[in-house]
This record gives sequence, C-alpha cells and structure tokens, in this order.
Amino acid sequence: MVDQAGNVRPGEELDPSVIKEYFKQVLPDISGDIVITQFPGGASNLTYQVSIDKQDFILRRPPFGNIAKSAHDMLREAKIIDALKPVYPYVPKIISMCDDHGILGCDFYVMEKLNGIIPRQNMPKELTLDKTQTRTLCLGVLDKLIELHNVDIQATGLDSLGKGAGYVERQIVGWSDRYVKAKTDDATDFDKVMKWLKDNMPQDCGQSLIHNDFRFDNVVLNADDPLEVIGVLDWEMATVGDPLMDLGNSLAYWVEAGDEPQFQMMRRQPTHLAGMLSRQEVIDYYLEKSGRKVASFAFYEIYGLFRLAVIIQQIYYRFYHGQTQDKRFAGFVHAARYLETRCLRLIEKES
Repeated sequence: MVDQAGNVRPGEELDPSVIKEYFKQVLPDISGDIVITQFPGGASNLTYQVSIDKQDFILRRPPFGNIAKSAHDMLREAKIIDALKPVYPYVPKIISMCDDHGILGCDFYVMEKLNGIIPRQNMPKELTLDKTQTRTLCLGVLDKLIELHNVDIQATGLDSLGKGAGYVERQIVGWSDRYVKAKTDDATDFDKVMKWLKDNMPQDCGQSLIHNDFRFDNVVLNADDPLEVIGVLDWEMATVGDPLMDLGNSLAYWVEAGDEPQFQMMRRQPTHLAGMLSRQEVIDYYLEKSGRKVASFAFYEIYGLFRLAVIIQQIYYRFYHGQTQDKRFAGFVHAARYLETRCLRLIEKES
C-alpha cells in the first residue's frame, strides 16, 4: 500500500549521470547505481524518486517548457518546508537546495522520502476502512490543517511571507487578472463570477500560515496505522494569509458521493467514501474546532472553485499554445467551464 513511483513520463526524463554526480557532491558517503522514477500527478511541479545505495530521496523541480518567472519557485518551497520542520513535524527533511541551472536548467531541491500511503483518487485496494474508520481518518486530516493554521508564524520566521491586511482583496484581484491572461479563444469568460467576488469581499478573518493546496493526496498516512497522518506534502503555494480562504481552496476538491457526474470526473481524492464528511460538515467542524466565526461560507467556497478554475485554465493555456504536449491537459478547458457553472449556482443560492 506504500505509495510507489513509476516510469518517468516521456519528455520529463532526468539524466542519471548528472543526478548521480550531484548526489556525490551533497551526499559524499553514498555510492552505487542510481534509479530515477516519477510519481503520478505533476500537473505543476514534478516529483521524482532517486534511489541510490538502498536509500530513497525525493527530487522536486518545475515543469518543463516556458513558465512564468514568478511561478514554480522551488527554493521558496524548500525554505518554507525547512523553516516549518521544527514546529510542524509533518513536513519532510530538506537534504539540499540547488540554484545552479547548469545541472538541470532550473532550481530544484532534494528531500527525504516519507514512506507511507498517499490517498489519491482512490484508496489502495488493499486498504479497507469501515465508515467509522473513514470518518476518523477524515477528521485527522482536517486536524492537520487546523494545526497548521495555529502555527506561530513569528517563531518560524515565515511571517515575512505575508503582505499584511488585505489578503482577500489581493487574491480576488490577482486570480481575476491571472484568468484574463490565461483565457483562450475556446474558454468561458467568468465575468459574472469575478464581479460577484469583487463585490462581496469580506475583511480578512486573520493571518495564518496557509498551505493553499491542502488535499488528501498531499498527505502521507502511516502504513502500519493508516488512520495516522505522518506527512503533509507540496508546499509550493504556501504563504501567510486568511485561513478561511485556505479552507475554501480545499473544499474546491471535495467531491461528495452525491455530486453530479461532471464533478465526479474531477475527483482527485477519496472524499466520496462512506464516512467522509460532507462539505458543510467540513465547514462546521473547522469553525467549531478553530473558534473562527463567519456568517456565511459561500464567498470562500466560490473563491476556491474560481481559483481552481484559474489554475486549470493556466495549465490548459500551456497545452493550447503548444508549450506542453501532455494530453492529460487537453480537456481542461471543459473542466474550467464546468467550475464556472458551479460558481454561478452558489451565487444564485446565496442571492
């Protein structure tokens, strides 16, 4: 059941001789043949397993092709993980960071591998949890998000990531601008959604360290006790901001068993299983345990769906313009259009 890497996707290969030479520099005590494999997913940053001398390491690098200068900041991600480790033990240990583009043509970093189960689209077939166990797992994952939002950011030195009050407004303006720039001729316009978000922005509810991509497939479970979360991965978009916005982002991926087929097709985590909390139950549990209060969560839920649509459209933009040949992205424009429909339904309901 332990998560395994597989074959490297065509066009995303790493030169084993180059990687081996680099490992000799940062870990001079290890030697032997090197094997490079790749983990599934990777619509954004790419994740490889480097196996050498009976040890496994994780290498993270940005995607191939043309990317925005401000995107995919690998060293920023590694520094966040490194600063978090003393106070949030669920992050891996950073082994090395590299800004020498003469090696891979980009920044990258190496970290320890957390061996365990990653709940991807479906649970491993060998793992059978009853309804009560599934609920316990679900609450345990949510608790890690709440715990993150309670981290003392001053103590970690990560308070410098924040820009102060106005986080909500910056996100709405920023993601709206990104969508306009990523729009293709075959994409929807999202005008009504962007206007509603701009007209209904609440004040920031506070400033916390937020993950910005907190999902089941970014956590690692103990293989010997699958109800225990031992790791939280993928800190590419972490920052300091409004924790309710972070929860809204997570809910955008929370597909329930009763959701319509279009949303079911987008499911990337096992939130459809019997025992998993519904989206409303997630909101209620989070607010009760965190002590935060809000009259309506609709704004944050709509924002999360819109932000996901922008991310999807940005990926599709690269495919549309031939910057990537990955056929997984060919239908992303339809997914973004469907998310607009979900946003408009929630807006109508809220109105």
